[in-house]
Amino acid sequence: MQTKSTSTQYGRMAVIIHWSSALAVILAFAAGFVVANLAPAAQQGPILIAHITLGLIVFALTLLRIVWWVAADKRPRPVDGQPRWQELTASAVHGLLYVILILMASSGIVTIILSNALPTILSGGPVPDMSALIPRVAHGIMSKILLALFVLHVGAALYHQLIRRDHLLARMGVGRA
Repeated sequence: MQTKSTSTQYGRMAVIIHWSSALAVILAFAAGFVVANLAPAAQQGPILIAHITLGLIVFALTLLRIVWWVAADKRPRPVDGQPRWQELTASAVHGLLYVILILMASSGIVTIILSNALPTILSGGPVPDMSALIPRVAHGIMSKILLALFVLHVGAALYHQLIRRDHLLARMGVGRA
């Protein structure tokens, strides 16, 4: 696999960024869900630190991905035989994923700044209630949008792989073309 993408396959750099981002998003989402819904107050601090760290990693990887596409690489062409509406939907979902990931990271950063919670959390103190902060409310709403986009993205990939059998996942380093 080449570092840069070809007309039919993503390059090594795009593949690494994609799968690293996917893993970090899943872990950040899980940590955020645990903090918001399951963890007792005394145990929220370390999980929130993990959530923040993973969120910053996702933010950095998303920015890196955008810079990589703009400055150094090109995307493969759409899959042959795919209807135009699917191409447009795929472009919209990918674009919205980038926008939501950037907005979620931004709202998370602003929430931490406005709440002044980081020193308390890092010192092992209790996590303050941030639920009334507008950026925190937006962060929660966007997490649901992100989940929906993620399900669409994975569902489309599985549709291509299992129903259309066009080996779409091979373009992203999974299986053979």
